[in-house]
Amino acid sequence: MTSFQSPSGTKDWLYPESEHMAYLVESFKSHVELANYGLILSPMFEDLGVFVRGVGDVSELVTKEMYEFVDKGGRKLALRPEGTASVMRAFLQHNPPVPFKAWYVAPSFRYERPQAGRYRQHHQVGLEAIGTDDPGLDLEIISILFDWLTSLGLGNLSLKLNCLGDTNCRPAYLELLYSYLEKNQKFLCKEHMERWSVNPLRVLDCKKPECVAIKEDAPKINKHLCPDCKLHFETLLAALDTAEIPYLLDDYLVRGLDYYMRTTFEVASLSLESAQNAVGGGGRYDNLALALGGNNTPGIGFASGLERVLLACEKEGVVFPLDYGPSVFVIDLIGGHKAGELTMTFRRAGVACDRSFDNRSLKSQLRQADKSRAKLALIVGEREKQNNSLQLKWLDANMRERFSAFLADFLDSYVVSESDDLSTMKSYSGKSYSGENKDYTEQYQISNTLPTDMAIRAIKEFFK
Repeated sequence: MTSFQSPSGTKDWLYPESEHMAYLVESFKSHVELANYGLILSPMFEDLGVFVRGVGDVSELVTKEMYEFVDKGGRKLALRPEGTASVMRAFLQHNPPVPFKAWYVAPSFRYERPQAGRYRQHHQVGLEAIGTDDPGLDLEIISILFDWLTSLGLGNLSLKLNCLGDTNCRPAYLELLYSYLEKNQKFLCKEHMERWSVNPLRVLDCKKPECVAIKEDAPKINKHLCPDCKLHFETLLAALDTAEIPYLLDDYLVRGLDYYMRTTFEVASLSLESAQNAVGGGGRYDNLALALGGNNTPGIGFASGLERVLLACEKEGVVFPLDYGPSVFVIDLIGGHKAGELTMTFRRAGVACDRSFDNRSLKSQLRQADKSRAKLALIVGEREKQNNSLQLKWLDANMRERFSAFLADFLDSYVVSESDDLSTMKSYSGKSYSGENKDYTEQYQISNTLPTDMAIRAIKEFFK
């Protein structure tokens, strides 16, 4: 065994557990493509300034959690800690038509204490829509996240909403909040007792008992919204009511990234511990483009951590409809050449097929076929080679019953349409054959062995 281990705070995803991650990605892809979102692939690392200027130079993500490095060309770079800033950088660089609607799946990197369902390298799916501040787009983004999570089978969910105002009304609110926290700083948690003035909004997001108690009497931002922000938020809430999407208003929901303004939202799984129960969240970032040096372009999006979603599914007993393993496993007892030929034939026909190597014994290969979760084992030995046949051993009882019923209809059509194989079938069955006589079909239905061509065609059609 090697002395090397996966880095602290990371996890290796091996098959079949990794299939759960793949299922989430595929279900997300199918869901968002219904709303005309296209895949974007951006670099795993970016210029450091993308996150310092985009996320905020005093945010905890930048000051404490980001992986920074200098490359061999002397460039200051950072591993991607979140997806939105990278997508906005790509949007500004390539200038696609608006609204620009994109989805992504990517690893994110944060040097933080590993939490339940969150590692230092974790995996996110996300959605970004750039180019309009229409509250109808807010509804679309929120509903896609909520509907995707419920489509997985999650039922114990809570959608929380807040409005953080914009550059017109937030500064005045921040002055009120600053004044309130200044008077109560000695009652804050140790961390915010020292840092509250750097980013007062972060105190509202703190889950520690000291800060939770203080923020109860803190000024509420929704009481200080400008008319435009108030109308935008009320329009969104009315749309959510019409769409029958349940939500709760949370005066203290600010999320952790400095670029958020106006709509912010978060979906929590009530099946998880409250400190680490968010399974998705996001909001508007209408000034992010400006912060990155582009024209002021509104946008909204969300991200969802796949590890956290899997944890919520596990807590609620959600079972994914996964079909592990190949359809066919070829067991070759005559040197391996036939296995290579058959596996290639089935794979080219779109039938999942695997095989054994190293000339193992029949017992060993059957054991490997069973471990692979294959439905059917095809055995080729000396007898099958001489008879130009294949022996079928069904490893899935339900499949065996279905195939038996399927074979009766298949043989009828096979005999009628494949007259060139009649001589082979006559000699193999040992029975005389006439165009109307189908006595041999009973033999094939109860037999575990079929002529090679017939077996291949039947299996292809059965599993297609």
